[in-house]
Amino acid sequence: MKKIVIQVRMENEKCRSKAMKIAAASEGVHSVALEGEDRDQMVVTGDAIDSVCLTNKLRKKFNNATLISVTDENAANDEEDGDAGGQQKDQIFPIPYCYSNLPPHTHLYVLDYDSYPNACSIL
Repeated sequence: MKKIVIQVRMENEKCRSKAMKIAAASEGVHSVALEGEDRDQMVVTGDAIDSVCLTNKLRKKFNNATLISVTDENAANDEEDGDAGGQQKDQIFPIPYCYSNLPPHTHLYVLDYDSYPNACSIL
């Protein structure tokens, strides 16, 4: 489980509701909560969440979103328990694709100019 904290500038409850809907609609999200003194920090927990893509979605809507932290709760619990053998467990997380970050499509055109426009050529 990942825990992601994103600071978003939200003025009213309507903005908070929209931000929570955007976060909840993302793939792999289990829970969304608001924290902080001004309720301007979103805490998103879940599996295989693309934190950069989520931050970009919020930034597109609210013009001001900052990724504060990304932590893996399972790794934090393992460190607290301590490994008896001193071995580290390698975890492989799938990387979801965020299609909004892809570069725009480019088209390649090849223009062939004839150096002798009045000449007859047989190919």
